[in-house]
Amino acid sequence: MTDPSNLREAVLKQLATVQEPELHKDLVSLNMIQDLIVEDGKVSFRIVLTTPACPLRGRIENEARQAAMAVEGVTEVKVTLDAQVPADGRPRGILDLPVRNVVAVASGKGGVGKSTVAVNLAVALAKSGAAVGLLDADIYGPNVPTMMGVQRLPPPKDGKLVPAEAYGVKVMSIGFLVKPGQALIWRGPMLHSAIRQFLADVAWGELDYLVIDLPPGTGDAQLSLAQSVPLSGGVIVTLPQQVSLEDASRGLEMFKQLNVPVLGVVENMSYLELPDGTRMDVFGQGGGEQLAKMFGVPYFGGIPMDPSVRKGGDNGVPIMVSAPESPSAKALQDVAEKTAARLSVEALTKVSAPTIEVIE
Repeated sequence: MTDPSNLREAVLKQLATVQEPELHKDLVSLNMIQDLIVEDGKVSFRIVLTTPACPLRGRIENEARQAAMAVEGVTEVKVTLDAQVPADGRPRGILDLPVRNVVAVASGKGGVGKSTVAVNLAVALAKSGAAVGLLDADIYGPNVPTMMGVQRLPPPKDGKLVPAEAYGVKVMSIGFLVKPGQALIWRGPMLHSAIRQFLADVAWGELDYLVIDLPPGTGDAQLSLAQSVPLSGGVIVTLPQQVSLEDASRGLEMFKQLNVPVLGVVENMSYLELPDGTRMDVFGQGGGEQLAKMFGVPYFGGIPMDPSVRKGGDNGVPIMVSAPESPSAKALQDVAEKTAARLSVEALTKVSAPTIEVIE
């Protein structure tokens, strides 16, 4: 009969051959194998993923199961999947409670669907089981309350604003604090103060991800945000057309100058699928992928045009909720999974956080 301790060591040794595909290290050295029990040939263990939105969770589970079953003397393997989102290590003193990762969604210009991507990214992460906040930092065009179907904030508590909540996402926006249609004519100092308040004076609680919908362009709001809270990474949204690429490249350069890692590029309104199954390239073709290659950053894929996406935004029911099996929702789910994976890689491979030096 095989010694249980020897069998346990053999199982661990075999599990150490299984690589985490994104991090390129084995599950044992990453401490992802927890609660390993070996008894009478039956093996059970827990795999602690770096995000509940892991796009390769099925592959990791299967490879780990096969590795354990390959050990002589093992007759049964039970695998449980869990997740613990790693923090990026950046100090965020302005936020009272831990926010493990802060990701900004940006574009070089308006009208490319940046807010749509930010909203559905947050909803997709929350649906996976993560604790998610969504900050609408688009001071001049706060559309997030409408897109999330919330009109007002709960009453303040303990001297802090309490974010609204929809679809498992905590939501904060200037849109809750001004009258509908009111124009905000703010200079830099007012912007800076407002953004700091949205971070410091809101009871966000403990979050795995805080998704920030930036205003289009590369101005005061973006700079104020970067000065106020260290960003884990940025996602750039563009259209396939050349003009949009030129604007989006400025957003990429902005993140580069602020020492913010660019997690990936998303091409929105990538194509329109016609009733006969053919695709019409309304805004051109391949622009997002071209931009990603130009800057040496990941391409997160294209999101097809779909009237349901617009209807969902207008009605306050994001496409991730109203039609989760639609091609657009699946493309956005893929974007969320890739974003979460890239954030995990950044968090676990960074030795120290970059600093932001701003020249007055």
